[in-house]
Amino acid sequence: MPGVSASVFSDLAFPIAPQAEAVPDHVAMADEAAVLDAIHDPAVTLAVWERTSPLNLPDLSMLTPIRFAAAAPEVEARLAQMLATDGTGQDWHGPLARDIGQLATRFASLSGEERVEVRLERVTGNGCWKFHADYVAMRLICTYAGQATQWLPLGADADTPPRALATGDVGAIGEADAEAMRRAGLAHLLSVSGLHITAVVGIVMVLTIRLLALWPWLALRVRLPLVGAAAGAVAAIGYTWLTGAEVPTIRSCVAAILVLTALALGREAMTLRLVAAGALIVLLFRPEALVGASFQLSFAAITAIVALHEHPTVRRWLGPHPDWRWSALRQLGALLATGIVVEAALMPIAVFHFHKAGLYGALANIVAIPWTTFVAMPLEMIALLLEPLGWGGPFWWLLGKALGLLLALARWVSTMPGSVVALPVASPWAFAASVVGGLWIALWRTRWRWLGLPPLMLAIGIMLAAPTPDLIVTGDGRHVAVMAGDRVALLRDRAGDYMRTTLTELSGAGGEPLALADQGNARCGPDICVTRLVRGDRTWRIAATRSGYPVPWARLIKLCGKVDIVVADRRLPAACRPRWLKLDSSALRRTGGVSIRLDPPSVRMVRQPEDRHPWVPAEMGQGR
Repeated sequence: MPGVSASVFSDLAFPIAPQAEAVPDHVAMADEAAVLDAIHDPAVTLAVWERTSPLNLPDLSMLTPIRFAAAAPEVEARLAQMLATDGTGQDWHGPLARDIGQLATRFASLSGEERVEVRLERVTGNGCWKFHADYVAMRLICTYAGQATQWLPLGADADTPPRALATGDVGAIGEADAEAMRRAGLAHLLSVSGLHITAVVGIVMVLTIRLLALWPWLALRVRLPLVGAAAGAVAAIGYTWLTGAEVPTIRSCVAAILVLTALALGREAMTLRLVAAGALIVLLFRPEALVGASFQLSFAAITAIVALHEHPTVRRWLGPHPDWRWSALRQLGALLATGIVVEAALMPIAVFHFHKAGLYGALANIVAIPWTTFVAMPLEMIALLLEPLGWGGPFWWLLGKALGLLLALARWVSTMPGSVVALPVASPWAFAASVVGGLWIALWRTRWRWLGLPPLMLAIGIMLAAPTPDLIVTGDGRHVAVMAGDRVALLRDRAGDYMRTTLTELSGAGGEPLALADQGNARCGPDICVTRLVRGDRTWRIAATRSGYPVPWARLIKLCGKVDIVVADRRLPAACRPRWLKLDSSALRRTGGVSIRLDPPSVRMVRQPEDRHPWVPAEMGQGR
């Protein structure tokens, strides 16, 4: 029986996925609304409020889907007004709007968002593809009629990897597998982008040309490559539509169509001019993309590939050869060289943005890319085509097995010693020098290109040798990370996953973060932690507030005189004078986040006194 599902969500949501008999540890379930608060527990991924439908609804087959965004207190009135537009004046309109309004208010409180997005619609099949497509972190779903919302325990869906490959929903992959893919340099295979579109276009073009060539009359009168290119363009558009038309997929589809157009016109398909034109088009519509990791990684990779394959030596190496075995060996060598060049091009960007460098990605991609292109992608395309007819099951199963081998490769590579090197924040000047050096090497075609090698190598050396900070303070003063050997210790025990990951990456530390209160060199109470660090020939004492409760000023002032650094998420009294550095809310509003080294003493701030940005208030930018 078709059901009516109302979903209330904002930019934060938990996954809904058919219920197991035993409730797993990561699920909180009760018949009271208070159970929804458990979603804030880091160990809980799903909170279920078991309740019967509060409404006795009639047949809703004619219900018009409703979708809008509003402040939580306004949801009831907005929804009642939109329901009234059908002119039927049903007596259930008011109670339904009232119940959804109450759920929206509760969700806004849980997520901390002022505005929520509301969807009221009939769901006649598997609706998970909708709810997994927008990468939100928390969602509330309620079914009012028909079959109730179903869910699966984590790891219970064997269909997850194939669906993730098809739709680009990386969030559907288990965290352990997703991390293994990232560490092995294979995460790009799980996002619907260039590789997927290229594989689809290439397979469709080859099949079209080969099949039509079997008809001599047509082959003698029609340019089959043009027909193949047209079929490839249609396949690219269709695949983009089938997988949800996400922005990266659309960008790859447009690029593929440009390449096919160049082939149809008899021009060379992949040149640096085409890359430059693509970058210019993106920047015309999204100029802010220039400073984003996605833009930089995408265009750095394609620029490195095109520049390598435009080199005369590589062209000769990949030219025709009478011995197919030697030709295959050359292709394998070219694939290895391409992987190494791409890894080298992406490493400065990955270090600057993500503070990590992979060592075995090129080798892993030699196996993974052909496997994905020639095995996984054809199976996926067949499964997608047959899915509307209900015949896709066997091909999804085969695709799951193929991707199981891919995940096994990722797990093996990710566990190799030194598979990923964690590094602290790199200097912007070193990153800029690496970009200039890399572009110089890629764009010049004569021996002048090698003049870009010294600045590139120098920049990479500086980035790899960047000093590890001893102390990191967030811009609000609530979170402090202290280096504890090769790990990082956090001031607040219940810091969220995002903050834990961010501080770990910024410090260049490995492993899970520790609790500062558990360290032998720290004395922590409910409200304040005092830590002792030995750097060089000096012992530093650092005090930081760790709760929102007020601390008597007399106690604070006395403590300030005994420590070198004091950090607080509130304004400290003027009489609080530590020996070296005072970072309270007023100071952090001027500096933003702070990174501190103690030997020799130095401080790096997010905001500099000379900053003159329109989005920075004058008192912050001018250091007043």
